[in-house]
Amino acid sequence: MEKEKEVMGTEALIESYMTLGATGFCVVFLGFLLINLVKKSETQAESLKNLEVENKGQSESINNMEGMIIKLINRWNDSDAVRDRRYEQTMEAISDLEKQLSRMDGIMSRMNGNGRN
Repeated sequence: MEKEKEVMGTEALIESYMTLGATGFCVVFLGFLLINLVKKSETQAESLKNLEVENKGQSESINNMEGMIIKLINRWNDSDAVRDRRYEQTMEAISDLEKQLSRMDGIMSRMNGNGRN
């Protein structure tokens, strides 16, 4: 069956060549090439449009993710600032307690007679 198609295709080419001549055959062949190029161009244009739509969706997703990440980082920074303030307040309280303990130790040692007057 395929050989018949090949033979028919070849016979059709030979017949068209004999009918139209070399110039006509070249014109028909160039027309055929032109039609194929136009079809390929249309499919490529459609593929580019599809890629453009997909790219737009990806860009929106990236922008949304970027916004969420920035908000998350800001939240971490705020949390760190609160933690730092609490740490500083705790250290101040410990320092105050150390001073009070030192005073109490001095008072206790004087009460026990260990102090020098």
